[in-house]
Amino acid sequence: MSITPEAKAQVIKDFGTKEGDTGSPEVQVAILSSRIATLTEHFKTHKKDNHGRRGLLKMVALRRKLLDYTRAKDEARYQDLIKRLGLRR
Repeated sequence: MSITPEAKAQVIKDFGTKEGDTGSPEVQVAILSSRIATLTEHFKTHKKDNHGRRGLLKMVALRRKLLDYTRAKDEARYQDLIKRLGLRR
């Protein structure tokens, strides 16, 4: 369950630091968050999809690593990112 190319382009535009930025941690975390949200909706109807669930857990772990990296490099960027994505309550 992936996101559409249009949705991915919009995420890159919203979270990119410059034009065509696809490698910054902010963009990577935003794309992963979008994919995680899509998969979470998928699992509401397909409860026994254990292979897909494993992929979801890998994505969550990767997002966590990227967030930890961002936090270690620049706390302000980290706080801004989690606020924009609504990850922490």
